[in-house]
Amino acid sequence: MTQNAQLASTLPSLTDPLAALCKAAGDSLRLDILRALRNDSFGVLELAQIFAMRQSGMSHHLKVLANAGLVRTRREGNSIFYRRSLPDATKRWSGVHEQLLNGLDELPLGTDLQQAINVIHSQRADMSRQFFARFADGTSAQQDLIAHFGLYREPLLGLIDGLRLPAHQQAIEVGPGEGGFLPDLAARFDRVIGLDNAASMLDRARQQCADAGLDNVECLLADALAAQPTLPLADCVVSNMVLHHMPAPAEALKRFTQLLKPGGSLILTELCSHDQSWVRDTCGDLWLGFDQDDLNRWAIDAGLVPGGSLYIGLRNGFQIQLQHYFTPELSTRGTAP
Repeated sequence: MTQNAQLASTLPSLTDPLAALCKAAGDSLRLDILRALRNDSFGVLELAQIFAMRQSGMSHHLKVLANAGLVRTRREGNSIFYRRSLPDATKRWSGVHEQLLNGLDELPLGTDLQQAINVIHSQRADMSRQFFARFADGTSAQQDLIAHFGLYREPLLGLIDGLRLPAHQQAIEVGPGEGGFLPDLAARFDRVIGLDNAASMLDRARQQCADAGLDNVECLLADALAAQPTLPLADCVVSNMVLHHMPAPAEALKRFTQLLKPGGSLILTELCSHDQSWVRDTCGDLWLGFDQDDLNRWAIDAGLVPGGSLYIGLRNGFQIQLQHYFTPELSTRGTAP
């Protein structure tokens, strides 16, 4: 072999990325992993549980997917979470990547796979409930370690006051906690409903509303991730620092959307993505904040339209984002909800 031939054999081929992608896509299990990661991220142990296999075997499949650029990782404390990589338009084979994901997303998950994912979500939800059951008396103080409500109350009110809502008949706050924001909503809407799955928190919220003499607020014990067919649709749904406690954020946005009237607005107050993993044990957080791109993608998938954004920097290293999403007017939806 000549020196030039030897050199050529060591140079990367333009088709190497395509070969890696085809290798990764040439296994039905790896394709199912990509389907499971459509709107969620999982740790290797969670994925091993979902697919009923050993951790070492799952790690191998994830390495193949990562080498092909189909998944990426994010370290949160001692854990590594895997998520799907979106196609990069600057890469030569991005069209193949995009067609692969679009084709997979057209397929239903199937009952067995969906049930296995639901088990993981249920385990995450149990962890969150257990935390708040143990530390109910100190939740406000712990939350203040991240961001005191007073730091974003006024910007939040300004955002709501600037909404062009078709009506101000009803607002729903998901996870009102001790009810600190319910009086502000009660002053702006004819009826306000607080939905929370923590009975102790709702008792405090009810007491706060009673002390304030509010007669247009109702606090209901309910899981916001479950369908709420008996509730009238709201003009505005508010979620303050709640999404990072929820086991399936993308699914939560779909549920929030189902609570809205056509032309209604969803207001999210959330942490931006961060790396302070101590909040898991101290504050019961399941997620270390969120990237706006992910929130927008989940919102669009839920049928929402992204509106305005506002960011508030905090001295303790966290950043808060206020995101506004809205549902299309009925005339642009084509059918009634």
